[in-house]
Amino acid sequence: MKKPVAILISGRGSNMRALIEAAQAPDYPARIACVIANRADAAGLDEARALGVPTHAIASKGLNREAFETQLSAALQASGAEIICLAGFMRLFTPDFTRAWYGRMLNIHPSLLPAFKGLDVHRRVVESGVRFTGCTVHFVSPEMDEGPIILQAAIPVPQHASPEQVADAVLAEEHKLYPQALRLLAEGRLVIDGPRVTIS
Repeated sequence: MKKPVAILISGRGSNMRALIEAAQAPDYPARIACVIANRADAAGLDEARALGVPTHAIASKGLNREAFETQLSAALQASGAEIICLAGFMRLFTPDFTRAWYGRMLNIHPSLLPAFKGLDVHRRVVESGVRFTGCTVHFVSPEMDEGPIILQAAIPVPQHASPEQVADAVLAEEHKLYPQALRLLAEGRLVIDGPRVTIS
């Protein structure tokens, strides 16, 4: 039985598409039950609908976290989702929400965590002079970008590369890494042991 997954987006959701396409394979252990955006104008909603995935918009503007999460929880319950994948979802959750979904909610971040947490990652990477960067799929915890790491992919940072060039190169890796991580979770192969994740 394929695990039902909800993907949360705020914009175009390019990782959303990668997950939807991966889940179309007959042997993939998860199915995308819905895509939920916190903006009604999120471009990814149209793309998800075109790919045959049910969508839902919950406008977060003007709502506090608790009010938004009440509506979000109702939509998740209605969809039957057992796993959440954040794909460019630009809103922080309350500790209560993250604890309720701990071990079942994934995020992908465009750096090799714990380096370069937060926003504006690729500019900071270029300005720092680091030789390698990449992306990380991790479990979501109450602390931003600090949940246990599942998978990482590293790429070299070319000399004189622009932040936009680095972003494009990292995004290509994200599209491969995120479906791999979701597969492992849906197959029940991930065990959280404190700050570490064991893959069976």
